[in-house]
Amino acid sequence: MGFYEKRILPYIMNLAMNTADVKEERGRCLKDVAGNVLEIGFGAGHNLPYYPRAVTKVVGVDPSERSARLGRTRIAAAPFPVEVISLSAEKLPVPDASFASIVSTFTLCTIPDVAGALLEVRRALAPDGRFYFVEHGLSDDPKVVRWQNRLDPIEQRVFGGCHFNRRISTLIEQAGLTIERLEHDYLKGAPKFAGFLYRGVARRSSAGLV
Repeated sequence: MGFYEKRILPYIMNLAMNTADVKEERGRCLKDVAGNVLEIGFGAGHNLPYYPRAVTKVVGVDPSERSARLGRTRIAAAPFPVEVISLSAEKLPVPDASFASIVSTFTLCTIPDVAGALLEVRRALAPDGRFYFVEHGLSDDPKVVRWQNRLDPIEQRVFGGCHFNRRISTLIEQAGLTIERLEHDYLKGAPKFAGFLYRGVARRSSAGLV
C-alpha cells in the first residue's frame, strides 16, 4: 500500500463507514451472530457495538494497522475479548472449522483476491456455522449497472480497490457456500450505483465448490 492507502484512506473510511444508514445495516446483519466470531475487513471496529450478547470473542482481520488504531476506543469498550490480526483475508491464520460465525460487512468489494478470501471463509467456518454478510455490489437494474461499470475504475483508485460491480452472491456460492437467506436493497442515503446491497446468511455447502 502507498502513502494514500496507508495514511489517508483509513480516515476517510472511518467516516464513510460510520453513517446512520450504514449503522442500521450493521444492526440488521449482526443480530443473530453468536459464539466465537471471525470478522474479515475489521477496519476500525465499527461492528463491535452491534454484536449481540451471544458473542464470546471477536477475531478481526484487516491489513490496515492504522484502521485498527482508529478503533481502539471501540475495542476497549467491547464486552468480549477482541483480537486484531493485521493481515488480508486471502490467507487466514486460523485453524480449519474453528469459528461458529464469520462476518463480512462492506468488505468483499475491496479484497483483491476475493475468491481466495471466500475459500478461506469456507475453510474456517465450523460445519454448523454461519457466514453473515452485508455488502454492496452489482445491481439487478441494467441502467444502474451501466453506471457501475463506467465509474468502477474511478472507485477503485479513490477507495483503495473497491468495486461497484461484483456480484456478491455468485462469488459466495462459487466458494462452496450455500446462501440460506438473501435480501436486496439500496442503502439509504447512497446513490444507486454505490448502494445496491446484498444482505444475507450462508453456510458451508455439503456439495463442495461450485
